[in-house]
Amino acid sequence: MSELTRAQIRDLMGEVMKAQGKALPGDDSADLREIGFRSLDFSELALRVEDEIGDELNFDAPGLRQIAKVGDVLDFIEQLQSA
Repeated sequence: MSELTRAQIRDLMGEVMKAQGKALPGDDSADLREIGFRSLDFSELALRVEDEIGDELNFDAPGLRQIAKVGDVLDFIEQLQSA
């Protein structure tokens, strides 16, 4: 299994947002609600990451509740790859 870098995950997140007609801000502290990144977008990002790494990400709903900022998404995906 290969791991994606934080920059690669950010690029995939930008692609998901672009498909929704939105732009990913350069600031990792941007609030997800303010930029319109929804749970469905997170699911799309997770699927894209799984396709890239060739493995399934295993995560639980309680962990997702802690995610509020762009950086939280990137940290969460990075941690999942290492698990």
